[in-house]
This record gives sequence, structure tokens and C-alpha cells, in this order.
Amino acid sequence: MTLTAINRLSAIKGHIRTMSTTVNKVVHTSTAPAAIGPYSQAIVANGFVFCSGSLPVNPANGEVVPGGVKEQAEQVLTNMGEVLKASESSFGQIVKSTVFLKSMNDFAAVNEVYGKRLGGALPARSCVEVARLPKDVLVEIECIATVSK
Repeated sequence: MTLTAINRLSAIKGHIRTMSTTVNKVVHTSTAPAAIGPYSQAIVANGFVFCSGSLPVNPANGEVVPGGVKEQAEQVLTNMGEVLKASESSFGQIVKSTVFLKSMNDFAAVNEVYGKRLGGALPARSCVEVARLPKDVLVEIECIATVSK
């Protein structure tokens, strides 16, 4: 084995050791709705924050916001923004998101709100139509972002 190969192998082993000893941080903020099941709002691990799906729920009263898909998308992104903030991250640090829609007919309306709220950030994204979402909402969004620290 060459010296270069040995150095690379040593670096890889060090990286794996660092990853395996990293303590995951559970994220919880009262400025976003609490999880409605046995999961966390987000988990910070290895320099990333993995945000659970955000629903269009008002954190003050636990109710789905009134209105249509645009109002729901606004609340989803407000909630996601609060979880990202509590995770020491932001919309500009999102690297991947997934949008779940009750109807693909709402794609353009949600896209408009999403584009406006992300302010020019263009993370990788998937969008899928689903049969049903928790609390019978019209939209849910989850994301993965980098953290500042």
C-alpha cells in the first residue's frame, strides 16, 4: 500500500469514527406545532438538520389554519422556518425538500408560495401527490438543511 493510500484510509477511518460518535440533537421549539406522534420536529446530526414534515397548524391553538392551499403553504413554511431557526439553520441552507400535496392541481399555487418564501434558494426538491395527509391538510413539506454550527 502506498503512503497516499494509507493517509486516505486513515482519513476515512477518522471520518467514520467522528460520524459514529456524533450525538444527535433533538430539536423542539414552542414556536412551531408539537409533533403529533412519536417523533421529533427535527434532528440535528453530522452538520445537517433533518426536519419532519411541517403541517399548516397554528402553534398557538393546534388548529389547521383556515383558507385554501396558499394559506396552508404559508403556515407550513412559517412553521418550517421556526424549526430551522431553532436548529441554527435557515431556508437558504436547505439542500433537499419534499412537498406532499393532496392534489397535484395545487402545484402552481404551492410553488408560488414556496418560491417567494425561499427567497431565491433552489434546493433539490421532490413533489408528490398523496391520498391523504395528517389532519386532512392540503400540503405538508419536509426538508434537510445544513446547520450553521
